[in-house]
This record gives sequence, C-alpha cells and structure tokens, in this order.
Amino acid sequence: MPEKPHAGAPSPRVPRGDIGRRVAARRQQLGLSREDVALRAGSAPGYIEYLEEQTATPGMGFLLRLADALETTVTALTGGGADVPPGSGRAAHRPELVELAEDECWALLGAHGVGRVAVAGRDGPAILPVNYLVAEGEVAFRTSPEAVPGQAAGQEIAFEVDHIDEAFSRGWSVLIVGRARSVTDKDAVGELEHRAYSVPWAGGERDVWIALTPERVTGRRILVRGAPAPWDFR
Repeated sequence: MPEKPHAGAPSPRVPRGDIGRRVAARRQQLGLSREDVALRAGSAPGYIEYLEEQTATPGMGFLLRLADALETTVTALTGGGADVPPGSGRAAHRPELVELAEDECWALLGAHGVGRVAVAGRDGPAILPVNYLVAEGEVAFRTSPEAVPGQAAGQEIAFEVDHIDEAFSRGWSVLIVGRARSVTDKDAVGELEHRAYSVPWAGGERDVWIALTPERVTGRRILVRGAPAPWDFR
C-alpha cells in the first residue's frame, strides 16, 4: 500500500493505471469518497486509494463488486467498451418496460451530464450530444453560433438522456420536449457559467447558452426481475 501523505506533502498523485483513472473519474462523478466506495464494494479504503494511484490489476471478483458499487460495468472500468456503442449485449429474460413519473425523470437527469439534443437545422434534422446542466426547472447547454445546436433558439426541440447497464441488460431514458431560447441576460449567463460543472467536452469557443423550457417530460425504465437493485446515490 502507498504511504499516507504527511503534513506539507504535495497534493495526491494523479492516478497512473487506466483502471485507476476510470475508477477515480466515476467515483468523483457520483460524488463519492473512497470510503463510500470501499463500503459498497466490501473493501478497505486503503485498497481503493492504491487502485486509483498505482498500476493495479484487481481480480474479476473484486472488479464485479467495484463495478456494482460505482453503478457501471467491468467493461466500462477496464475501457473495453470505450469505442463500442452502448447496448451491444443481449436483452434480459422477460424485461419490463415501465413509465417514470416526472419527479423520477428530473432525479435521473441530476444536476448535469451529457445528453442529446434533437433540432431541425438548416441542413435538416440532427441529433447531437451536448454537456448540459439543470437550473430553475430548465435544461441549459452551451454551444457556438455556427453549430447546429446553436440554431435551436426559437424552435420546439427534444432533449434526451439515457443510461444503459450492460451487465444486467437494463436502463432508463428521459425525454424532454419544449421550446428553446437563447440566454442573453448578463446575470443569467453569469449564473449558468457559475453552475457549469465542466467546459464542453468538444472544446472550442462555445459561449452561446441555450435554455429549454419543458412542455413535456417523460421517461421509461427497463426493469429486470431478479437483478440487483442499483445503488441510489442521490
């Protein structure tokens, strides 16, 4: 195990192993401490620290528990599906599709993430991924004037977020339909900038904020009877 940093020591080391980087990123995305993950995975906090900071090769049994604790899959933790479309596995036996209440949909959206916006652009309909945040009952995303999502202002558009659990062939999706508008008020833009969890993954100059006011919020979940219940991190 690595030594604990002493007083005056530099900040914790950047994770070196590929698995460690993915574990640390997923843990931080869920807002969990190493102690939280260790408790859920049936491990010691020191081992989670070691896994994140060193080049480690955990056994499959522990990886399965760790993936369940982080609400993801072993494939995702090991990077095996980095360039593979989600949902390439087989459907579960007798899955059940259920409608979600509106409050459940907002809970699944959380405060931020990556979703897809469907807009009718100048060259026809398009569906594109965007970093989004939820603020004051609206969904907002940042784009550039020349980008297709930047053409959404004044239109009725659709916005979708989903999650697929490959390990148990289950998942959920949330769809929001409403009218989009450009956010031009200086104070409102400043508030969105303050709330933004990350700059857009696509990079570049993206200083146009689009807000979607929901007119319809719907969602569905695929349930698999007998599968372990997902951890509720909210």
